[in-house]
Amino acid sequence: MAACARRVVALLLLHLPPLLAVAQLAAPPPSGGGDDPRCHLTPPRRGAVAVYPSDMAQLQFLLNAKFVEAEWFLHAALGRGIDFLDRNLSAGGPPPAGARKATLDFHTTEVAAELGYQEVGHIRAIAQSMGGFPRPAIDLSDARFAAVMDEAMGVRLDPPFDAYASSVNFLLASYILPQITASAAVGISPSLMGYASKRLQASILAVEAGQDAVIRLLLYQRADETVAPYKGHTVAEFTRRISDWRNGASRCGAKDEGVKVLDRRQGAERRTISNILGAGDDSLGFARTPAEVLRILYGSRNEQIPGGFLPRGGNGTIARGFFQLA
Repeated sequence: MAACARRVVALLLLHLPPLLAVAQLAAPPPSGGGDDPRCHLTPPRRGAVAVYPSDMAQLQFLLNAKFVEAEWFLHAALGRGIDFLDRNLSAGGPPPAGARKATLDFHTTEVAAELGYQEVGHIRAIAQSMGGFPRPAIDLSDARFAAVMDEAMGVRLDPPFDAYASSVNFLLASYILPQITASAAVGISPSLMGYASKRLQASILAVEAGQDAVIRLLLYQRADETVAPYKGHTVAEFTRRISDWRNGASRCGAKDEGVKVLDRRQGAERRTISNILGAGDDSLGFARTPAEVLRILYGSRNEQIPGGFLPRGGNGTIARGFFQLA
């Protein structure tokens, strides 16, 4: 009897951290409203489930893009990544290849650092409440970004595009990433069933969409500037070509647009040339499936063939599941 009790206690201690994390996520967020019911979110209905098992795989999938973003922004701003802040978050995964500090002005450094720290928070929130996995192998080398830009521009740029060389180059390289994660967060929303899972997804999406908007606005402010030393190629053209590249890589139609559209009919209510917040019909956010996300991150246009930013493929049940189908 005593041995049985000891085993029960051991099992409780083993599972206590994730159980506490789910309970914390399920609880209403703190507010300064005291006892005023108008300051608190509507509680879930009686018997509602906080997190379904299928929710965990969907939210864990976002970690693949989150790790890429966090390492990119942190290294560009600080010259160091996730492991410097919290080695436990990488769960033993390899450090990113080719990442280094970028040559940025003061304000762009501040933006990059803030976005990087936000990604660290998202990784922690997902890992603590849904479970995590080791950081996948990530390629953030000059050559990786140069290859994307060559494909996007349809020509081998000379000299090769250096994502770390300047604030403008950094912002153009950054333009590649948050839209992928934001559209992925929109894409998983119909599959989530638990109320705590939905809250986490919505909270992540709110910040991720904001990140994309910040980068797009900074680029829009320079839209008509030429990207040195590529004469005749403006910032706006680079964003349009990168968006077209993402659309082509995903193989699921147009779900992306540059910061300036060529035809007002593509703008908000078919009235604007500016396109600071990229969106579809009725200005609703674009959604991408996990397969689309991996096709873009891999750069292979095939969710079963790794490469690109994730040379050994993504981690987690969904990403690894595509390899089993190959």
